[in-house]
Amino acid sequence: MTVNQIVSYEKEKAQCNKRKRAKYDEVYENGETKLAVMERALDIQANLSSEFPSMIKYMLPSHVTGGFWLGLPKHFCLNHLPKEDRMMVLEDEEGKEFQVKYLVEKIGLSGGWRAFSIAHKLLEGDVCVFHLVRPSKFKVYIVRKKCSEEVDVALGLLKLESSTQLVDNGKELKICEISVGKTEDRNDPILYSSNLEPTVDQSKNNRVDLGSEVSDGIRLSESIVDFREVKSFEDFNILVNGLVIDFEFSKYLQMKYYELCCNQNSFLHENLLEGLNCKLVAGVIAETINIADAIRAAKLTTPHDSFLTWDKTLRSFEGLGMKVGFLRARLDKLMNLLTKSRRYKEAKLEQANSNEEKLKLEAKLAEVTHTLTKLDREIRLFKQENADDLEALFREVANGPW
Repeated sequence: MTVNQIVSYEKEKAQCNKRKRAKYDEVYENGETKLAVMERALDIQANLSSEFPSMIKYMLPSHVTGGFWLGLPKHFCLNHLPKEDRMMVLEDEEGKEFQVKYLVEKIGLSGGWRAFSIAHKLLEGDVCVFHLVRPSKFKVYIVRKKCSEEVDVALGLLKLESSTQLVDNGKELKICEISVGKTEDRNDPILYSSNLEPTVDQSKNNRVDLGSEVSDGIRLSESIVDFREVKSFEDFNILVNGLVIDFEFSKYLQMKYYELCCNQNSFLHENLLEGLNCKLVAGVIAETINIADAIRAAKLTTPHDSFLTWDKTLRSFEGLGMKVGFLRARLDKLMNLLTKSRRYKEAKLEQANSNEEKLKLEAKLAEVTHTLTKLDREIRLFKQENADDLEALFREVANGPW
């Protein structure tokens, strides 16, 4: 290629990228909406297992209407996808699978993408995070351009599935710690699961030992039980969508949750959004127990950030319908006391520093007073010697005979 051809190619490439960016910008009403959606998509991608590659696709009109064609990033396809046309699987957050046709030469998804898009009511401006969990299978996470707080939080909770391990026959049920991100309005948190280590306080005192005794499998509930009918722990079952999910918890966790429910005289999860995955509800309940235990074990030395994290998590659960207002009220009281304690310590330190400064100033004052006393004495001596006539005396001596 000649120099002119190269320059012409680069200009055309830059204009193409500019048009592509303009397409994306047109989809969003303002920069804040676009930034919020991007941040949430990036948060989800950051929390996916790095063992498998992932990519983010912004939904344009051509992706969700008309021809329903989804072009994929060329570099991603070359590095990770099959080298020949193949049927691939798209699995949504609920585990439902869709068959789609991957076309190598056209670098995108065709047959089957329309069904996936319509089934999930994708709109322009929505964002899909594709996680290639197998050579021919994507796990797809959807970030809505416009969604309610409940949908936002539910989307984040779906990520718990990747960090929740349930092993039957007496092995440990492990619920990983939940981290908090932001929703579109930047005020209410959205939950994403992560494999972060627990805080020092939690690892020492607050993490729940989930125990080894786990109940048998899931079963249908014979009837909806009002908590007022629960007379003892033996009558206590955890129901979600008409299913008894006691098997998700050790006896220890069930007892802890029973105590919390007794305290409030109701099932804390009874107002949760309908249709949530049972494991996700189990994760919410388990994390609520963890936070309740953490609150019990909290000290004045517990970092303030821990209280804020617990409150943000509980606020998200509250958005889903979990009855955790009493825990948030307790946290509020503890944070007020923590603030008072901190201010008391700061006041004592300021008092000590002020007293030290006062002693220094008093010592300085004593030194200045001593100097003034000395100067007053010298001035009195000069006055006794007619110091006011010293000028005339000076001239007399200077002009005197040799």
